[in-house]
Amino acid sequence: MAAALGRATSRIADFLRDHAPLLRKLQWGIVALYSFLLIVPALLPLPDNAASVFNNLTVVAQFAFWGVWWPFVLISMPILGRAWCGWLCPEGMLTEWASERGQGRAIPKWMRWGGWPFVAFALTTIYGQLVSVYQYPLAVLAVLGGSTVAAMIVGWRYGRSKRVWCKYLCPVNGVFNLLAKLAPWHFKVDEEKWRHPVIRIEPINCAPLVPLRHMKGAGDCHVCGRCSGYRGAIALTPRSPEEEIVHVADGDPWQTALLCFGLMGIAIGAFLWSASPWFVTAKQWAATWLVEHDILWPLMDNAPWFILTHYPDVNDSFSWLDGAGILLFVVGATICVGGAAFLSLWLADRIAPAAPVPPAPVNSHAAHAPVSRWGRAGLHKLAQALIPSAGIGVFLGLSATTITLLKHEGVQAAWATPVRFTLLTLAVLWTLRLYARLLNARPVGMARKVGAGLVLAAGLAPFCIAWVLFFAVW
Repeated sequence: MAAALGRATSRIADFLRDHAPLLRKLQWGIVALYSFLLIVPALLPLPDNAASVFNNLTVVAQFAFWGVWWPFVLISMPILGRAWCGWLCPEGMLTEWASERGQGRAIPKWMRWGGWPFVAFALTTIYGQLVSVYQYPLAVLAVLGGSTVAAMIVGWRYGRSKRVWCKYLCPVNGVFNLLAKLAPWHFKVDEEKWRHPVIRIEPINCAPLVPLRHMKGAGDCHVCGRCSGYRGAIALTPRSPEEEIVHVADGDPWQTALLCFGLMGIAIGAFLWSASPWFVTAKQWAATWLVEHDILWPLMDNAPWFILTHYPDVNDSFSWLDGAGILLFVVGATICVGGAAFLSLWLADRIAPAAPVPPAPVNSHAAHAPVSRWGRAGLHKLAQALIPSAGIGVFLGLSATTITLLKHEGVQAAWATPVRFTLLTLAVLWTLRLYARLLNARPVGMARKVGAGLVLAAGLAPFCIAWVLFFAVW
């Protein structure tokens, strides 16, 4: 059975490699559709309350981007790996196309900084909330269109036929990298065959800049199939969805930051603030205090639409107080939810420390877990177990827009809450299982392992409570 599955996946990869021109035509079709849905609605009047997906292009675009595209692209990552990036992503296609015709400059050192995936995700998420990116086409054009233009500029300036933007600066690259580690297949490298190839060696272009010889996991690979069979040593191979986290991934400080403070902090704050009665109460208290002290400018809603939501024609404009309140709510969620998750990792790693990492031999290319001021290497390894929970949290938040749009079209959604809690429960249980497997490999007694496991489970409590509040209480 395993051999048959391996042959099937190899044929899929070979098909992608051998039909690259067909794949590029498909990508250009996606670019055309993406450009149409991005630009045209921004030129049309805003839809009224009677507008529907059946009679209004703006609503169609809203449903396509936020009801279908983003939620299900995320879901595709742990199922197919980063196939979206290699097969369909318009930004990836455009940045590589620009790079083929660009200046071909060397990638600057500042661009290789490991913190960009976290910073780009945080800034894009927060800015999207301030301009109401889920509701208004101008905001979509600013956020998605701005990202696409930046991708083309980076592609034109740096690299040669590469996806430099995707590798270093894409706002969702870090998220996709994490979720793809759960994929049940990856391009496996046979290092013995690599050293002694039995076929003619031809040059190959790995657009996402993956070091093919040392490729161990699926996080960076775009599943484009170009390297299938290269040197007779690379093949698309089935694997356990837990293999990379348990046996391969060491994690790093910035991935830990993205998991704890990005996906389980900033993202949750961005999803929850609009439904929270606490937000309304705090804003009313602040407004009252400002009026009593004759400080009125924060209550004005005169910011332009590209800084804060400003659509007076539909009675939807944010004041400066609204903007500050959103930022403070997101910061609070990041501290309460993401901070709890990080603290649990920190404590668990001290209760049940990992074995020391031996120093790398001179001139060795082996990748060892990093040690940083963020914590010991074992902490970042444990953090990888959060990927199922963090990923499902972002999916649940994005799919809330899907459910809202479906309700607007008259679709009954009584099934949504049970499905949401089922998915959340399964994801948390998977995280706990991964915690158990990672702790089991540590050279400490069972009592310490159990204690660390309890601490890690407690660290997930604020995350679960946040979603209970969002879906069942508020």
